[in-house]
Amino acid sequence: MIRTLTAADFDAVHEAFVDAFSDYVVKLSPTREQLAEMLTRRGYVPDQSIGMFDEERLVAFTLNGVEPDRAYDSGTGVVISHRRRGLARQVMQACFEVLGGRPYVLEVLEANAPAVELYRGLGFRETRGLQCWTLADVTGDAACDVRYEPSWQNSDASIARARDEQVELTHAAGSVVLFPNSGDLAQLRGRVSTNLLRQALERAGKPLRIMNIDEGEHGLAAFLESAGAVKFVRQLEMLRA
Repeated sequence: MIRTLTAADFDAVHEAFVDAFSDYVVKLSPTREQLAEMLTRRGYVPDQSIGMFDEERLVAFTLNGVEPDRAYDSGTGVVISHRRRGLARQVMQACFEVLGGRPYVLEVLEANAPAVELYRGLGFRETRGLQCWTLADVTGDAACDVRYEPSWQNSDASIARARDEQVELTHAAGSVVLFPNSGDLAQLRGRVSTNLLRQALERAGKPLRIMNIDEGEHGLAAFLESAGAVKFVRQLEMLRA
């Protein structure tokens, strides 16, 4: 059975999400609370999301964030026992109907070739490449002007929806938005310096994750690399208009 989800399905969503992403290129195993926070930040709307059930068990899903003028695939997955049956395609196609023709955006790991081909076959087209970085120690003394548009999960609207603690750190003409509990450096604004990165690292007390940096920002990539950040995956931002 395939249907829209409800708030009451959340435990089933959590169980299926952990199963589906247990062997992902970048393993994801969020607690119930961590998944709830992630989906809240991304604007999750259950009745605009799709689940496929095998009797009472959720076996495939697409969890959508929705804003007035666009929608976002916050996660599509199929549990390990039900793969190779075309279920991901079916839940995605069902999403097109419930979303009412809104532009539909997602990010997918470039290394996940089957998913990339699935999305291309469903009419998604690449809009930009996104680089993801980790930073455990800051080196050097430099600064860089930031100009790119944040991805959905790091947008102003997404940050405003978050319930987890967040802080804005500033120095001179730059600032960053940090989620200390996760080490997520969600936004870099203005003229960002190594001083700011050191502040963020000290405040978090753990390595930072700097997700979805527009790879067209060559100066920013060079700055992060010189500051000691390490690039660990590349994502593709894709849009179905």
